[in-house]
Amino acid sequence: MKIMVFDVGGTEIKYSVMDEQMHRTDSGAVPTPQDTQAQFLDAVYRLYAPHKDEVTGIAMALPGFVDNHTGYVSNGGALLYNTATPVGQLLAEKCSCPVILENDGKAAAMAELANGALKGCCNAAVFIIGTGVGGGIIANGQLVRGVHFTAGEYSFVNTNAEAWDAPDQNMACQCSTSNLLKWYRARKALPEDAPLDGRSFFAAANAGEPEALEVLRRFCHAVAVQIYNLTVLLDVEKVAIGGGISKQPLLLESLRSAYDGLYASRAGQAYMEGLPRCQIVPCAFSSEANQVGVAAAYFEAMQKKC
Repeated sequence: MKIMVFDVGGTEIKYSVMDEQMHRTDSGAVPTPQDTQAQFLDAVYRLYAPHKDEVTGIAMALPGFVDNHTGYVSNGGALLYNTATPVGQLLAEKCSCPVILENDGKAAAMAELANGALKGCCNAAVFIIGTGVGGGIIANGQLVRGVHFTAGEYSFVNTNAEAWDAPDQNMACQCSTSNLLKWYRARKALPEDAPLDGRSFFAAANAGEPEALEVLRRFCHAVAVQIYNLTVLLDVEKVAIGGGISKQPLLLESLRSAYDGLYASRAGQAYMEGLPRCQIVPCAFSSEANQVGVAAAYFEAMQKKC
C-alpha cells in the first residue's frame, strides 16, 4: 500500500509518496498558499493528481487544533484560513480518497516515540521550531491530545504576563525560526525584502559572524527558558528538537549551553536545586518527523478498519 503524505507548514508544503515500510519516493516541496483555503486545497490536489492511480489515500500533518478522528480544524494556527473548517472532509471530497489529518507536532511526537529519539521514554516532549512552534507531549508512554486536541500547542503559551495584550509575547513569536530571522534582520539592519532564511543565517553563524552568534545566543536563551518550563511542568526525560534548523549542530550546541546556563545562573543556584534536567536531543527523523508520524497514523487507522 502506498499513500500520499503531506507536511504542511506556514511557508511550504512538503510531500512524498510513502509505503508501509516508510520508504519515500517522489518527494518535494512547494510554497504554502497564504491567502485562501481554496488555493490551499487546489495546491494539494495538484500535487496529489499525478499519483492518484498509485496511492490509496492521503495523510496530512498540519498546524492547528486538529481533531484526528473527524479531520475538523478548530484553529488553523499558522494557516488561519483553515480555522473552523472540516479540512479532512474537504480534501477527501476534492481528491476522492480517504484522508487522515494530524497536528504537525503530534505527528512528530508519534514518529519519535515509535522509532526515533524518544523511543523507550515514559515522559518526553518534542519541540518543533518552524514558522511557529509545534509540540507534542508524551506522558506515561502515550501521546497526550487533550480534551480539545490542544495539548502541546506551545505557540499559544504566553511569555510575558505583564505584556498580555502585546501580539508578540508568546512562544510562536519568541521561539520560532521566524523570530530568529526577525531578530537577525533587525540586528543587521537588513531591508525587509532582503533574502534571508535559516540556511543563510546558519551559514553566517557557522562562519563565526559576531552578529549572528549574538542573535543565536539570545534566541537559544528564549527557547531554553521554555524547555525549562516544560521540564518543571512535565518532568520529562528528553525534549527532542525538530524543524528545519534542527539539522544544525550549532543550534543544539547553543541550546544545550543556554539550558545549562539557566541552572548555573544566580537564580538557578538560589532556588533550582533538586529540579530535574532533561536531555535535549535532535529529532531522529529531523524535519521528516511529521511525515513519518502521520503516515504511521494513516496505516494504523486503515488496519483498524479491516
